[in-house]
Amino acid sequence: MVACAEGIGVPRDSRMFRMALHAVAFLSEEKIAAKVNYLKKTFRWSDAEARIAVCKGPVLLALSMDTLQRKSEFLISEMGLEPAYLALQPLMITYSLEGRLRPRYRVVKFLKENGLVKRDPSYSTVAKVTEKVFLEKFICPHKEAAPQLSGYYAAACRGEVSDLYDPRTGFENWSSVYGTTKC
Repeated sequence: MVACAEGIGVPRDSRMFRMALHAVAFLSEEKIAAKVNYLKKTFRWSDAEARIAVCKGPVLLALSMDTLQRKSEFLISEMGLEPAYLALQPLMITYSLEGRLRPRYRVVKFLKENGLVKRDPSYSTVAKVTEKVFLEKFICPHKEAAPQLSGYYAAACRGEVSDLYDPRTGFENWSSVYGTTKC
C-alpha cells in the first residue's frame, strides 16, 4: 500500500499520504492505472495534470466512474471550468454534486446575473467554504433584495428543486413552500 501511495506521487511526509493510503488500499496497480486513465479522459487532463490532481486529491481514485462522469459534465460543461483549473483544485470533484456544488453554483450564478455580487468569487472558494460561511457571504446579505434565495437554496440542498425558478410558486413564495435557511 505504501509503495502504491508513493507510486501515485504522494510523498510519505505529505498531509495527503494517509488519504492516499485509504484510496489505494483495495486497488491493484492495474486498477489504479485504469482509474488514472479514466480521469485523464473524463476531465481532459494531460499526464502531468492527472498526476497533479491525484497527488493533491488521491481520494479521486476511490470515486466511481459514474460519479466522476457526472461531475465532469457538470463542472466542465455546465459551469465552464477549465480542466487545468480542476487539476489544481481536485477536491472540488469530491464534493457532493447535488448537496453542495450545484446549489451553490446556481445561487452564485443568480447573484451575478442580478448584479448582487460586487466581484466574481472563485468557484473553488464557493465550493469549499463551510455551510455557515456560505450562508453568511452569499445568502444572508441578499435576504431583502432576493428573499426567495434562502428558500431556494434550502430546497436545492435537499434535492427538491433543480432550478431557481419554480413554475408552481414563482419566486415570491419560496420561503412559504420550501422553508428557509437560518440567517
